[in-house]
Amino acid sequence: MHATAAEYDVSTRLVCQKLGVELRELEDWVCCGASAAHSTDHLLSLALPAHTLKQAEEKGLPLAVPCAMCFSRLKFTLHELENKDTLALVSGAVGKELSTAVTVKPMLQVLADEDIPLPIAKPLSGLKVACYYGCLLVRPPEVVGFDDAENPQTMDHLIERLGAEAIDWGLKTSCCGAGVAFARLDVVLKLSHRILSLAQKSGADCVAVACPMCHANLDMYQKDMTVKLGWKTELPVLYFTQLMGLSLGFSPKELLLDKHITNPLPMLREKKLT
Repeated sequence: MHATAAEYDVSTRLVCQKLGVELRELEDWVCCGASAAHSTDHLLSLALPAHTLKQAEEKGLPLAVPCAMCFSRLKFTLHELENKDTLALVSGAVGKELSTAVTVKPMLQVLADEDIPLPIAKPLSGLKVACYYGCLLVRPPEVVGFDDAENPQTMDHLIERLGAEAIDWGLKTSCCGAGVAFARLDVVLKLSHRILSLAQKSGADCVAVACPMCHANLDMYQKDMTVKLGWKTELPVLYFTQLMGLSLGFSPKELLLDKHITNPLPMLREKKLT
């Protein structure tokens, strides 16, 4: 959020400020462990998220999570802590008495709340958006408890409220390859190309995402797809918070829209949205 996903961080803070959503960053949060911990040490994969969950519990506030992978690890930990033996084991590892009395929500769920009025300054009329949720926000449903695992609608409804059209397409929850790019870029190129090409064929002007890793794979490797897979058309990939920011009146510069590898500005100018 402070480096390769700075666009997400900046746009999220701007949108929250505009909507009156107060963000309080936890002072003592730690890395959730992502794929490294849960693939090597099960106890560590629970203790790391549990530490952050405890910080949120002590603050007495719901935990809003912008990263899909972090959201997944936090929800998996809460799910496993429902077992009394696991709760005792992880409490011992963390050094604090844990509980499951913490509400964890993805940032998408927080900002798509229809009880929060949207002061639209520039409707995104004429923009066709492929809403891409990825594989971790909605699965497994018995763990994350967010939206429909096969055909989620939270982002679609939000995009429609912004004045754009959320297209109907079939890969909104398919995996982009996540962190596999470091070891098997060829796999990520094939998976991400499949997603982008269907979004394009379905009529999308851009893809909206709610995960930094998804954004990196779909945005960063389009030139590699051109070289290795022959996919030549560039399709902009934006964070949903950037689209919200545009509709709420923030400028492309404020939203860091010029920082993406695949430049969205020509498309937005063509749509008269900048």
